[in-house]
Amino acid sequence: MLVRFHEVDHYYQDWPALEQVSFTMDDGEFLVVTGASGAGKTTLLRLIWMDHRPTTGLVEVAGFSSDRITRKELPSLRKKLGIVFQDFRLLPDRTVYENVALPLQVSGTAGKAVRKRVFSLLAEMGLSHRRASFPHELSGGEQQRIAIARAMVAHPRILLADEPTGNLDPEVSRFVIDLLLSINKSGTSVVMATHDPRQLPEGTARFIFLDRGRMVEPTSWSLLE
Repeated sequence: MLVRFHEVDHYYQDWPALEQVSFTMDDGEFLVVTGASGAGKTTLLRLIWMDHRPTTGLVEVAGFSSDRITRKELPSLRKKLGIVFQDFRLLPDRTVYENVALPLQVSGTAGKAVRKRVFSLLAEMGLSHRRASFPHELSGGEQQRIAIARAMVAHPRILLADEPTGNLDPEVSRFVIDLLLSINKSGTSVVMATHDPRQLPEGTARFIFLDRGRMVEPTSWSLLE
């Protein structure tokens, strides 16, 4: 078991973002968290990387527990995670190569190993020719591919993707979804938050549906509209 939520509530002041959420996730799964805007998707992801702690209940991720993890242990947990955001969050004053290399450089990885890993990932993304470009010189789809490469550079056990296609056109969105599915098939667990689960081909993922912070079993797609 890689991730476990047990009767998790999370409140922002008096507003319940999540209520009584319980589920488990095994190594190698592709888990899609879906629901309308404000359903609690991003909050759930934040609880996985322990940017937030549950108000009540328990979150366990890769051997770390929300009720016991210390501030000093958070970097050890986060080394096991790669995170991709809807707005890319690339550093504007660094090249593509520098953006992707940064997590390895911060961790003290030797320069030769950094170069080998970054060049390999850029080739997989079809963006080797962009390694000296800056983020503002890239299309939205290229920026998202670079963001995914940066998230994957340190070989995370779990890739968290928060609305990774939200700012992309349908054709580029399909490419990004295929890329995430390929990453999952290579052995990395994926948790993806999206308002539109219909982007995922049938049978490729397991779904958690949220409605105003609660897990539900929808009888139609109306909850997502």
